[in-house]
Amino acid sequence: MLQGLSLTRMSIQRLVKEAEIMVNGTSVKASYRIRPFDVITVNVPRPIPIDIQPEVIPLDILYEDEVLLVLNKAPGIVVHPAPGNWSGTLVNGLLGHLGNLSSVGGRERPGLVHRLDKGTSGVMVVAKTDEAHHFLSKQFKSHTITRRYITIVAGRIRKSHGIIDLAIGRDIKERKKISSRTAKPRNSITEFEVIERIAKIGTLLEIRPHTGRTHQIRVHLSSIGHPVVGDTVYGFRAVHLLESITFERPMLHAALLGFIHPLTGKYCKYEVSLPRDMDDCIQSIREEAMLQKK
Repeated sequence: MLQGLSLTRMSIQRLVKEAEIMVNGTSVKASYRIRPFDVITVNVPRPIPIDIQPEVIPLDILYEDEVLLVLNKAPGIVVHPAPGNWSGTLVNGLLGHLGNLSSVGGRERPGLVHRLDKGTSGVMVVAKTDEAHHFLSKQFKSHTITRRYITIVAGRIRKSHGIIDLAIGRDIKERKKISSRTAKPRNSITEFEVIERIAKIGTLLEIRPHTGRTHQIRVHLSSIGHPVVGDTVYGFRAVHLLESITFERPMLHAALLGFIHPLTGKYCKYEVSLPRDMDDCIQSIREEAMLQKK
């Protein structure tokens, strides 16, 4: 239907919504079922210049070439601009460093093949060209990307290994939250393995997400009664563990990312160690566990 064009499914849906894709001269919904002899016309507007202001923001760059960039995202930084938060984001910093990014993600999310929550730290890959963006996006969509997270959860998990299979989506009552109480559930699978149990206070986990839904890891761990330490959205009363310490963010870190490079066709893997606040959190829990033994 769109021979010669390289468009993502999201881009096509946006063109349908904006009446840039017509069937028999009439605008239709994305759910329209094509019939024999339908005449489909497609108008792809020229890209609107990105109006996000470049900013000088420190970036921990792990690797960079002509088509992509891999970085270690610091905790606390928002990935892309949004209403009420148009500056100080990772995208602002990337534009300040590169001057331009792929346009596939739209005006507000240029170059972003995937995202990490504001409070999550760790490895991200960013596309400089549209071709690299499409190539990497296909790997994320087919779940062939290698991803490993490290997190600290409340309580002692007895199983050394487990898989959480729970469909999630936008909560039917609290629209800013994700949950299994949703009108549009999406298949979501998270695998975990225990790295260390710290008395009965907390558990250090390695996480292998098989799917990439919004807030998936945090929602899934909360669903089994072991929320991520510091997660005030999904953690209930167990988020802080220690009365003497307040954790400023969810203790979740994207430790490893592996993918096939768009140009070389070779497998690339990037890994970063835990940030200082997570190391401090682990040490604080260990110290508290020692005190409880006395």
